Amino acid sequence: MGRKLEGLQRMLVIINRLKGPQQYVPREELENYIAHRMEERDGSPVDLRTLQRDFNEIEELFGIRICFDKQRKGYFINEEDSLKQEQYDRLLLNFDLLNAIDRTSNLHTYVLAEHHRPMDYECLPLLIKAIRFSHPVAFNYIYIREGGKIREKKVLPHYLKEDQQRWYLLAYDNGTLKTFSANCIRNLRIINEETFRRNMDIDVEELFKDSYGIWNQTDIPVEEIELSYDALDGSFLRSVPLHHSQEILTDNEEEFRICLRLRITNDFVMLYWQEAVR
Repeated sequence: MGRKLEGLQRMLVIINRLKGPQQYVPREELENYIAHRMEERDGSPVDLRTLQRDFNEIEELFGIRICFDKQRKGYFINEEDSLKQEQYDRLLLNFDLLNAIDRTSNLHTYVLAEHHRPMDYECLPLLIKAIRFSHPVAFNYIYIREGGKIREKKVLPHYLKEDQQRWYLLAYDNGTLKTFSANCIRNLRIINEETFRRNMDIDVEELFKDSYGIWNQTDIPVEEIELSYDALDGSFLRSVPLHHSQEILTDNEEEFRICLRLRITNDFVMLYWQEAVR
C-alpha cells in the first residue's frame, strides 16, 4: 500500500471514529482504534506524531478541525464542522472497495464490483481480509423472510458480490455455496486460528448469468419472458437494461416491449411486483 493511499485511509478512519456531535475519544483509545482498523487494511503502526500530522492534514484537506479537550482528555471534531462529516462517511466505508477495483491489486479476484458506489457496510473490510487470507468467519445472520429470525453461522468466505448497490457474501455453508446479504450480518468474527483451501474453480459470472440479482436456483428453468412498458419507462430501460439478455421487441410512442431470458427467481418476482404497483 502506498504512503499517500495509507495516509488517506488513516485520516478517514480518524473521522469515522470521531463522528457525531461532542464525541470525545481519549488519546490512547483513539490510537488503539486506528491501529486496529489499519491492521485490517494492512497498514503501518501509528504513533502520536503521525496522529498529529493527520489532524493537520484533515483540516487542510477536508476543512474538519480536530480538537483536544484538556478537561475530558479526549479528542473531538469541532461541532461547527460536524455537518461536513456525512460526505466522508461513505468514502471511508467504501475505501477498501475502491482499492478492490484497482487492477494493480489482486483484490479484484474476489470482489465483484459494479461501476457505481454501493451502500455502506462496516463488515466489508473484515470480510475482505478473511477472504484474502482464507480464514473462516462466524456471524449472526438475520433471515428477513423468516420474520427477522437470527441464526449463528460459520462459513468459508469466497467472494463479495455487488448487486443493486448492495453487497453480498458468497460463502460455503456446510459444503453448499450460499449467498448472504452483508446488510443482515451482525457480530462478524474472523476465525484467525483456522484456514481453508479456497475453491478457485467457481465461475461466478456463469453462476449468476441467468438470474436477476443474487438469487440463483439452478432447479428453476431458464425461460423467455416478455414485459411491456409505456414509452416513458422505455426511454429508461433502453439505456439501463434490466438484464444482459434484454432484447427490444417493440419501441414506439405507445409501447416499449422487451424479451428477457432468465430464471424467474424471488428477486425477479419482487422486481416485477414493484414495477407493477408503481
